[in-house]
Order: sequence, then structure tokens, then C-alpha cells
Amino acid sequence: MRVSVFGLGYVGTVAAACLAEAGHLVTGVDVNADKVASVNQGLSPVVEPGLAELICEVVACGRLRATTSVQEAINATEVSLVCVGTPSLPTGDVNLAFISRVSREIGAALAVKGGGHVVAIRSTLLPGYTEATVIPAMEKSSALKAGQDFHVVYNPEFLREGTALKDYVTPSRTVIGEDGGAAGKLVVQLYADINAPIVRSSIRTAEMIKYVDNAFHALKVAFSNEIAALCHAHGIDGHEVMGVFRMDKRLNLSEAYLRPGHAFGGSCLPKDLRALTNLARRTSVEHPLLESILRSNEVHKRRCLELVLDIGARSVAVMGLSFKAQTDDLRESPAVELVEAIIGKGLTVSIYDPYIAIGELKGSNKEYIDRYLPHIARLLCPTPQEALERATVAIYTSLDQAYEHSLCLVRSDQTVIDLVGIVADPGKGPYRYIGAKMACQESLEWEPGHTPESCGLFNAEITESAETF
Repeated sequence: MRVSVFGLGYVGTVAAACLAEAGHLVTGVDVNADKVASVNQGLSPVVEPGLAELICEVVACGRLRATTSVQEAINATEVSLVCVGTPSLPTGDVNLAFISRVSREIGAALAVKGGGHVVAIRSTLLPGYTEATVIPAMEKSSALKAGQDFHVVYNPEFLREGTALKDYVTPSRTVIGEDGGAAGKLVVQLYADINAPIVRSSIRTAEMIKYVDNAFHALKVAFSNEIAALCHAHGIDGHEVMGVFRMDKRLNLSEAYLRPGHAFGGSCLPKDLRALTNLARRTSVEHPLLESILRSNEVHKRRCLELVLDIGARSVAVMGLSFKAQTDDLRESPAVELVEAIIGKGLTVSIYDPYIAIGELKGSNKEYIDRYLPHIARLLCPTPQEALERATVAIYTSLDQAYEHSLCLVRSDQTVIDLVGIVADPGKGPYRYIGAKMACQESLEWEPGHTPESCGLFNAEITESAETF
């Protein structure tokens, strides 16, 4: 393919060189004449391991050249990658000056060239910015219509300086945000030689994924440093602790716990977080991240309650009361707290949980429910039919077949609030979600030939879900 790459910084130069190595004919574009001259001389405008040698090779064989002319680049290519910078403003927002300017310039060039061009944005943009800033700028300066005369997709990069070439050729996945047209399929061809899943989503989903990645990376660094500081205060080797922590690939460094749903609860997580943060306070170790976790959990509980109250229902069925499926452990269950809050707002509640037998609760489990929900016995229903009979809203708080099977009993006049992702198909009746689960499911698609399991990235459970996307 004939590809133009706008912006010859780290991201753009790496993309241009790697695309040329894959056999595409690439034109690099930059306003800086010195960068353009460097590329045309077979030199890298940025320092990155292995990049200088690769640029020398692909320039020498005629697959990579550079220009300062936007019009020349657009005329000579069919696909453009936009890799200009989006630095921070003093307010913390994204500086759109560079992306806006290049969008206008590309639009003006398209006005001369005509339609049929595909523009893939790789610059990091907040959700909605491509649709609100980039596309309008191109449409205004071209007098053409996006989605008809030309196409814009969002194709985020996941490169790290120092390992950018390796990251480009061995990514965990390639994400293409699109409007569902043929443009996404064309961009997929750019990565035909890369053995990684292709995820095709909405533009806003693709924009968000980039920020979620970086936010989580920052979270991991901050978490490690807070733990190390607390360890140091007690004469413990933080490197040793985190080394043992990293050995757990089943729960610690894995997909576990990384699915939107209800708040956490149970007999371990809340209790141990309180103890750890209290230890840090006693030893005067600042721990803003650890301290915020319980506060964040409380905010999420309120979010779930507000979702119920916003509907305006007077009768609610709660499907699942224990903090974890297939157990009768009610200690610090967020579902118990939700029921208590709903009752406090004057709503009628019925509960179905086949794993709870009030007469068999013992010890601290019984003490907890006697304290927080002593009238639970009269709220529990022996069958899902009875729990749902008078309810106008059904809240699903647990992932379990017992509750999944009850979905077929929900009437069209009842609203389902899915807090855990149990609903696979909206089917009949209105549905509400924490995290807009169905909107995400409907927008994601695995590109045929690029399977998750081929890369060993996902377990069987995730692969089965992916097949329905």
C-alpha cells in the first residue's frame, strides 16, 4: 500500500520505518525541514535502538522518503497515519493545536485530490475528540463529507521509547476504531504481517483504551512505590515483597478482578485494606493511593444505588445477596449494603439467593446479617419466580447460572440492572449497566484470522465471549 505518515517524532518515525520494512511505500511528512532531510539521507531524526539501521535500509531500497508538502503526500498515497503530538496544556487538558492544524491541512489537500482517502489517527486523543475536532476540521477545509468522500479511523499506538521497534512488531493487540465501513478493513491490511489480535471497535472505545492502558501503568508504578515505602518503614525489603507478589500470575498479574461490576466486599479485602492503611498511618507513611481504594469502593456503591433510584421504581428484586457466587458469606457483601440502602429509601425488596439458608448461618456470618439486615428472612424468596413476581426492577449482583437462568423469567415491563455483566443479550425489556456493558460488546469485533487464542493472550472464558462480539 501507499502510506503517508504525518509527524516524524518517535511514534511517526517508528511507524514509517516499520511499514516500509513490511513492504509498503511510505512518505513521511513533517513541518521540520531538518527532520525531512535526515530521513531522505537515510538517517533517523530521533534516537531509538535499531531505528537508525532500519531507516538506512528502507530509504536505500526506495520504500521510505519524506517531504514537507502535505499535498504531495496526500496525492501520492491512499492511507495517512497522523502521529503528531498532543501535549498537555497547563489546565491538564490536551493541546489540540498540532492535531487541529494537520487536520485542516489534510482536509485542504483532500479538496484538491478528491475523495477515497483514509486517515488513521494515532495521536493520543480523549474520547470524542476525533469526532468533535479532527473530523469537523477536515470536513470544513475540504468541503467533503467524512464517511462518504473520505474516511477517518482511530488507530492508537502502544509503543514505549527504548523498545519501540519491538513493541511495533509484537504488540499485544492492534486496535482500530471505526464507523463500521470499509476503511477499517483497509487499515487492517497495514498490519497483515503482525501476529496479534485485531480489535475493531467504535472510535470512542479505541480512544479510551489508550488512556486506560497508560492510567493502569501509572497505577502499577504508584502502587509498587507505596508498598516499598511502607516496607522500608518496617525494615522489610520492598523489592523482595514485590518480587514474590509478581510470581502470582493467576490473580495478581492476570485478568482476575479486571472486569467492571459491583463493589468488592467479603471477609478479606475490606478488612485487610483497613489494617494496611492503618499501619501506614501509625508509621507516618503517606499512602494516598492505598487510602483511596476503600473510598473509591464506597463511591461505587453509591453509584449502584443511584442507578436504582434514577429509574423511579418502588419494588425491587435482588438476585444474589452473598459477596461471591455459590457461597453463603454475607460479611461486608455490597449486595447486603445495597438492600439496606434501598429499604432505607422506602422501596420494597425481595431477594433470591439459593445458597443462603437463614437457619444455617453461623458465627461471624450470622452476627453480620443480624446486625445489618435482621429482617432478611422475610425478604428471601425460595424461587426466582417469587422474587420477580411483584418487582418492577431486577438487580443482578452475582455471576452464577442460578441467576442467569432466571433472566428468562424477566417480563418486558421489568427493568434489569446488571451490576456484574451477566446479561449476554439484551433480549426483551430495558436494561441498565454499570460500565455500559452492552454498548461495549456491540462495538467490539475480532478480525477474522487474528484470533486471541493464537497469541496465548486470553483464557478460554474470554475467548468464548469474544466469539459473540
